[in-house]
Amino acid sequence: MYASREDIGYDYGDDSKVGSKPIKPNPNIDGGWAWMIVLSSFLVHILIMGSQMALGILNMEWLEEFNQSRGLTAWVSSLSMGITLIVGPFIGLFISMCGCRTTAIIGGILNALGWTLSAYASNVHYLFLTFGVTAGIGSGMVYLPAVVMVGQYFQKRRALAQGLSTTGTGFGAFLMTALLKYLCSEFGWRNAMFIQGAISLNLCVCGALMRPLSPKDLREKYVVRSDSEENRAKALSHSTETIKSNGVLSEEPEKQEEAVNEEVLGSVQHIEIGGKSGSGRSMYGLRLLKAVSQLTVTVRKGFALWYSSYFGAASLFTNRVFVAFIIWALFAYSSFVIPFIHLPEIVKQYNLSRQDNVFPLTSIIAIVHIFGKVILGIISDLPGISTWNVFLMANFTLVTCILTLPLMQTYVGLAVVCALIGFSSGYFSLMPVVTEDLVGTKHLANAYGIIICANGISALFGPPFAGWIYDITQKYDFSFYIAGLLYMVGIIFLLIQPCIEKKQPREKSTEEAQV
Repeated sequence: MYASREDIGYDYGDDSKVGSKPIKPNPNIDGGWAWMIVLSSFLVHILIMGSQMALGILNMEWLEEFNQSRGLTAWVSSLSMGITLIVGPFIGLFISMCGCRTTAIIGGILNALGWTLSAYASNVHYLFLTFGVTAGIGSGMVYLPAVVMVGQYFQKRRALAQGLSTTGTGFGAFLMTALLKYLCSEFGWRNAMFIQGAISLNLCVCGALMRPLSPKDLREKYVVRSDSEENRAKALSHSTETIKSNGVLSEEPEKQEEAVNEEVLGSVQHIEIGGKSGSGRSMYGLRLLKAVSQLTVTVRKGFALWYSSYFGAASLFTNRVFVAFIIWALFAYSSFVIPFIHLPEIVKQYNLSRQDNVFPLTSIIAIVHIFGKVILGIISDLPGISTWNVFLMANFTLVTCILTLPLMQTYVGLAVVCALIGFSSGYFSLMPVVTEDLVGTKHLANAYGIIICANGISALFGPPFAGWIYDITQKYDFSFYIAGLLYMVGIIFLLIQPCIEKKQPREKSTEEAQV
């Protein structure tokens, strides 16, 4: 659904060592194995984001099984959704030390374990730990590398590749809704979760497909990028953060620290070579010392880059428009998530289950969402069209649909509103562009990471809040009304901030150029 912060941050490096000699581009960049990376990311979006959008089916089963309040039960789904996005900055630490492939495989195992253990749940609180936390962290560990690797392998076709891979969310929501409905009706929700856990093991296969690029491939990519985007590379030449082609986040270390680390490892290697005649126990100890030293160096480098990357962006919060954008993100995503969790029960209350079984309302949102992302992206690229205005219009349409949905009590009416929700929520594809306009290319990666975390918080608290409102009023109407009003507050924050201040210098420079 989202492009990751690492993908958005362009991986420029120091091209001075490469020189100006023409180097033949690697066939795996923008082609070859790169399309396998797109396939891997597409499947990850189906298995993770698609499954999360279909959790409304399981939410109904949990309500019947454990007979708990809707507010408490909704925490299971919201924990899984929210943690997947919130842990992104912390998953960056694993990527910086282990790489995308290893991180994704471990995440696939955790996700499958969370689904499987949840099949044996005796109460809702058990599901908080197994499904909400365990499966949520596992999802985050696979989702972030899946999007990062697409950015690593693509230069000229980056937008196309990301667009193709993220459409897996819509397809996944459609497929997983039908699959979970069938499994729950045929085998019960416990066996359905067990089977889904087995299916989730395919995430490990997706992770295994994330083959890291070699340093040679990285240099070739830098040369191609330098030729095509020379001006942009110069603007970012002073940035210390780079993204290595093997999916490992890295930073140019201080020379003194690097010299000390190499001296330590070199001395260990020297002792190991010179002590071949010694006892086997001594050799084992030396190898262990060498491994510990290497691990220490890797952890220190990874943590240093991770800390500077995520916590070195305090200057962003001096931008009032960006702060307003964060406030908007805290309210916006919950309005998109709430219908996926609570619509199945709303349909049941309105006695529309027969029509919904033919074509579920959540599937309508998912399918139209795919077209919305593509069409809104095309419209925003048209000459004379402001991406910011398209973004705001989509938000106004979505909040109007959220406020209108409780008024619809027929399947046709609900289907029309759900289709509009799916289309207008396609503004997700415009968020990276809007973020870049607000903070600039230099701070884009960190800024977008913060926005994603804010959306994760929104997903975490949105569904339980809607369930809690239902427990009080015995209606879902007020849940949508309050969520819509909070969403409107976030949009108002975007409107009242001095956006004109950012545009005035550009307009003046344009007028001067014309004169």
